[in-house]
This record gives sequence, structure tokens and C-alpha cells, in this order.
Amino acid sequence: MNKKDLRSKYKALRQQLSAEAIEDKSLAIANRMLSLDIWEKTYFHLFLTIEEQKEVDTEFILQILAGKDKEIVVSKSDFETREMTHYLLTDNTKFRKNEYNIFEPVDGLEVPVSKIDVVFVPLLAFDKNGNRVGYGKGFYDNFLAKCREDVIKIGLSFFEPEESIDDIFETDIRLDYCVTPFGISNF
Repeated sequence: MNKKDLRSKYKALRQQLSAEAIEDKSLAIANRMLSLDIWEKTYFHLFLTIEEQKEVDTEFILQILAGKDKEIVVSKSDFETREMTHYLLTDNTKFRKNEYNIFEPVDGLEVPVSKIDVVFVPLLAFDKNGNRVGYGKGFYDNFLAKCREDVIKIGLSFFEPEESIDDIFETDIRLDYCVTPFGISNF
């Protein structure tokens, strides 16, 4: 299936999920994630959930990271340049929703991409080769292309992988893992 069709399919599947199902599946994903070999790392980049898109609720992962005293990095998006600026999450971090209903830090201590060890990647769908389909704006591919070669890229999905995604581009960056409520795919 191509990316356009996969976007439509998985947006529709997400819309069928109840708030309770999203919470249960998000908690299952967070619990599965505990078995990954990533906990010696320090800087973890986490996306903040867009509730209107019925994304995986990352609040559970946030609590795990905070409980393990990890440095948590969150981003602000520039929709003109399709670039993201990364900030350290602190007790003083103030957030506001942008025009796309994404919670973003207003400002704070900027974190260089070179410091980030692990990136949790939002997605709509993924395949058995670690390719992903996002919303199609390229923010994460741009960001991941600037990360260190050894950065660990972890997708989060409510659904199992597709066999393959037909229209993969050279600029698409593959995942290292994808965590679902049912298990972990390792690429």
C-alpha cells in the first residue's frame, strides 16, 4: 500500500478507538517499552500527544522517564521551515497549543540534536522493515537526519505492522524499534 492510502486507513482506524481503548493501549505500549535496552541512555526526545489525532498517549512514557531521572527533550515546530527546535523539559517549562493543536514549549533551555540518545517517533503506520508513515510534512525525517548515527529511533503504534510500504523515499529514515500493545518489532 502507498503512504497516502495508509494515512487514510490508519486515521480512520484511530478514529474508531474510544478514549478508554487509547488509554489501555498507551499503557500497554509504555509497559512493553520497559523491556527495551535503552535505559542506560540519558537524553530522551518525546513527542507530546495530539489528542485530536487520537495519538498514543505519551504521558505514561513521560512518567517512566521522569521516574528514571532521564533528561526529557520536547520540541517546537516551525511550519515554514519544517524544522524543530528542541528544549529540555523542566518544572518551569510553559506550554501552549499551536494552530495544529500540538502542545509546544514556549521557550526554555535549548538542547542540541547531538545530545539526544533516544527519539520516540510518532507515526500512523509502519511496516516489517522499519519504514514509517507519518503525517507527510517531513518534520521527523528532517530531525532524524540531523541526529547522531547511533540515535535509537522508537516508533509507537496502536496497530501491528503492514507487510510493506510501497513508496519509500531515500530521505525516509527507518526505525530501530516499534512498540505496539502486542509486542516490539526490532529492525
